[in-house]
Amino acid sequence: MAGNGPKHDVDAPPAASTADSATMVARAMELVQVLRERASRTEELRRLPPETERDLHDMGLFRILQPRRVGGSELDYVALVDCADALGQGDASVAWNFANLASHHWMLGMFTPEAQNIVWNDNPAALIASSFVFPAGRAKKADGGYVLNGHWPFSSGVESCDWNMLAGVVASDDDADGIEYRLFLLNKRDYGISDTWNAIGLRGTGSNDVRVTDVFVPLHMTVAVSDLTGGPTPGSIVNPNALYALPVFSLFPYVLSGVGLGNAQACLDDYVEIARHRASTYNRAKLGDLQTTQIKIAEASAKIDAARLIMRTNCVEVLAKVRRGDIPGMVAKTRLRRDGAFSVNLCTDAVSLLFTASGARSLFLSGTLQRQFRDANAVNSHLAFNFDAAGTNFGRVALGLPSENLTL
Repeated sequence: MAGNGPKHDVDAPPAASTADSATMVARAMELVQVLRERASRTEELRRLPPETERDLHDMGLFRILQPRRVGGSELDYVALVDCADALGQGDASVAWNFANLASHHWMLGMFTPEAQNIVWNDNPAALIASSFVFPAGRAKKADGGYVLNGHWPFSSGVESCDWNMLAGVVASDDDADGIEYRLFLLNKRDYGISDTWNAIGLRGTGSNDVRVTDVFVPLHMTVAVSDLTGGPTPGSIVNPNALYALPVFSLFPYVLSGVGLGNAQACLDDYVEIARHRASTYNRAKLGDLQTTQIKIAEASAKIDAARLIMRTNCVEVLAKVRRGDIPGMVAKTRLRRDGAFSVNLCTDAVSLLFTASGARSLFLSGTLQRQFRDANAVNSHLAFNFDAAGTNFGRVALGLPSENLTL
């Protein structure tokens, strides 16, 4: 039963998980009904309820992309989409926090071995938050590291975390050096949290602001974005799996795209179930017998199925290529970003279609559809899913112009 699994003993040496992707997806699906039952409470708390956080820990879901050598499952990247899809069918806020926090175990596997040891030797199950808004942070080089300052928004799940990956721009005294994008790994004692997350969608994600003032970050607790563009990383010496050689920010949309997918699938399933049994308020005609209802179901399901195919195919193919030593070029990277945005837009379109088709009943706060609609549009508001931005950059590169995305 959810919440009653074995607790992780941080004092015991971690044993590598032998669960495969199918097992982890099945575990995520086990939580769907209980997450739906907790959804109102999750929104009221504006963060993960403790029992939900415990369930995700107990089932090993946070650690699906963590190196096996420290007790993670080290599954293929597509597992992140599949598990977020499953959890999103229960509650998009939970899926959002799961996907964010699980992806940071993957990213830590690319940091220096020393950084990995500092975090995972203390607690292999420690959660890591993030904010990858680069202009929000400013760092100056110092002896042995950097001095970091900044105010970052949207650090999802931060209240549950012991660590945070914060993005920043390294200031240079020499204009000839240009700018450098870098990630900084900080313990929770080194940053403050501002309770700012009061949003209409993804209300339960606790995506609060964090502030840092004049904190020294050792060099080994940082990584340059240029080291995360595909191929060997500082962590490759201990994590040789191609999983840890993937281009991080090219795949950034797929960290979260499964959330929109699962939310849309739940919306479709709920609509179909209602249409099977409900009659029109005005003429008592069974909704399922109406051609308009049937067409709406066909269109929404086609959009969702297409989105799932795009997401999964891209994740599977890019890992297969990197395993062969084929690192994606700029055209392929911008295509990944284009497809990530496009596929989530399809999911949002499907939810909007079903919301409109549901009529006035969709407006009641007691129902799930209004939350699915709010969450779909909140997911779509993330910059990674802005098709104008992703599409423009793809078009530029396709035309032989330089990419405007400096993280690729």
